[in-house]
Amino acid sequence: MQANGALGLIATNSVAQGESRQVGLDTMVAAGFTITRAIQSQTWPSASANLEFAAVWGTRGSVAEHVSRIANGTPVRRISTLLEPAGRVEGLPHRLSENKGIAFEGCKLRGTGFIVESTEAHEWIATHAANRNVLFPYLNGDDLNSRSDASASRWVIDFTGLSLSDAEDFSLPFARVSQAVRGERRRLEPQLRDNFWLYERPRAAMRKAIADLSEVLVIACTSKSVMPVRVPTGQVFSNALDVFATADYSEQAVLSSSLHQLWAITYGSTLETRIRYTPSDVFETFPRPIATDRLSVIGRVLEDDRREMMLRRGLGLTKLYNLVNDPVVTDDPDVERLRMIHVEIDEAVVTAFGWSDLSIRPGFHTYRQEDRWGPSPQARTELLDRLLLENHARAAASPSTTSGSKSIVEHDEGTLLDVF
Repeated sequence: MQANGALGLIATNSVAQGESRQVGLDTMVAAGFTITRAIQSQTWPSASANLEFAAVWGTRGSVAEHVSRIANGTPVRRISTLLEPAGRVEGLPHRLSENKGIAFEGCKLRGTGFIVESTEAHEWIATHAANRNVLFPYLNGDDLNSRSDASASRWVIDFTGLSLSDAEDFSLPFARVSQAVRGERRRLEPQLRDNFWLYERPRAAMRKAIADLSEVLVIACTSKSVMPVRVPTGQVFSNALDVFATADYSEQAVLSSSLHQLWAITYGSTLETRIRYTPSDVFETFPRPIATDRLSVIGRVLEDDRREMMLRRGLGLTKLYNLVNDPVVTDDPDVERLRMIHVEIDEAVVTAFGWSDLSIRPGFHTYRQEDRWGPSPQARTELLDRLLLENHARAAASPSTTSGSKSIVEHDEGTLLDVF
């Protein structure tokens, strides 16, 4: 472009998300490009394509401060590379060293032949009790979001840590994997083909981090609610889940707060209107407050009350929070109770940060094309500004902090060759 050149572009809405944003819009703005108008996400106006698109207009020329920019049809002072109104704090969050080694992606199997129905798994165990050593409940995102007890609907064969000869000792499970998975991997690279009885990503670091825990918190990688759920260990977590190596109720409250949800919506990515949670972009950059007794108490209240509601009403997490976020639902005692619990969670988190001057002013508001129960638009902007300031302050104080948020890096997470 020439010095005063201008351009407009159309792309899928991922242009303002994650690595796509980092290598594209972030780089352009850092080189002097100013975004003057933007559509963050909108349905493509044709029945022939089911997708969300983004549009960006901008210039390399100077733009006077008093000139309004237009973000999603609204005049604003500045537009960020997220393609929404920019707050008073500039820049993007950094990964914080204090958050390392806590959040992990679940296991990547690379073979549907590892998965078995629960009835068959129990038959194999009844036939030979030793099979219990390689058969486990297999929890995925659909189970977590849809089942009222957040339990696994199927089981999985897991030979992690076993050599081929050791795996062969478990005749029924091994026969299934040898027949099904070996065939699925026949045309793949030698590492996967030759080690067909092992997962592609067994997540050794995650297994080590949760080894001494009886419960952990998990979030579905793709969801509308972005709510952590407390589940038992002793099962295999699929790569459709993010696993947090903690059972602390204070942490559960923080991860269930509107502050964490807003951070995930802002710095994660989307699939249609659902949020895609990546630990490195969201959790590792999120500045967590110091744990308090108030957070622990309300975290336990959320866990106990919500679980009782879900089991009594036969509702999964998604259906329950659809009710919470529906402004039409005004006379449901359970829903009102859960809304008030989340108000208390938000207030406890804000207090833990020391932001006693900030009012959440909860209600029903539209954000990123979704109606949600949560902070007002004014409070939302202020919360994101303060969280970003806190992130930058902690990053500056820690020399080991990684500059800039990135997607998952395969650091110490374990491949199928790391399990012996």
